[in-house]
Amino acid sequence: MRIELTAVTIDFRESAMSSPFLSCPTSPASTGGDPPSPEALACSLTVPGAPSSAQIARAAVRSVLHAYRLDPLAPCAEQVTGELVATAWRLDPGRSLYLAVRYRDDALRLSVYDGHALHPHPRLAAHCEARRRASLRVMAAVVRDCGGAWGFGESREPGGGTRTWASLPRVGAARYLG
Repeated sequence: MRIELTAVTIDFRESAMSSPFLSCPTSPASTGGDPPSPEALACSLTVPGAPSSAQIARAAVRSVLHAYRLDPLAPCAEQVTGELVATAWRLDPGRSLYLAVRYRDDALRLSVYDGHALHPHPRLAAHCEARRRASLRVMAAVVRDCGGAWGFGESREPGGGTRTWASLPRVGAARYLG
């Protein structure tokens, strides 16, 4: 079979025979049903910029924490995730939001990236920052009660935007609502 594209000819018979791979590589044998180590937690999810995104993100975080045996952190992490995603949606509706969940050094780090770029005009930037902070008042109180930290700034992702994050120490987050 031959397919001709503008000035490009691909011969599938030759391509298949010249390939160094005779079969697809296989994954290593499973070590059993042991759950992954919490320190290996590195998960991300893209959600639509829609009102339902916070609910989707909370459910995903709850499932991920359960899979990594971090269930005691779920109530705190779900509250923070919902606030982060809802705020990102309100400030940048209709565009995809990216959620990253990491666990390192005995702390859970939740980051949400939205496409809302920083404003070059100082007054507009200050107004926008105040609006974001006001939208995250509940989350800020939860993070403070857990002994964590949070912030936001310019995203280093392609396309720019804003990265808003919260870091929740394991001990403090496990005591949330406890």
